Amino acid sequence: MAIEVRLDVMLAKRKMRLNELADRVGISITNLSLLKTGRVKGVRFVTLDAICRELECEVGDILEYIPDYV
Repeated sequence: MAIEVRLDVMLAKRKMRLNELADRVGISITNLSLLKTGRVKGVRFVTLDAICRELECEVGDILEYIPDYV
């Protein structure tokens, strides 16, 4: 897939654990873990908004487009 999830990088930069972010955002740790590992087909804007708010970052800090031809 051409979209890479960099949630683990932002969590490390903010010194935050996955379970803490899950509690703050209000989604299950299972769903957040699936997002972190890139095993989801989509993510709601509301969820992205909440994650970015809590991590004080931009969507581009979490999701990165990597072309297949590179």
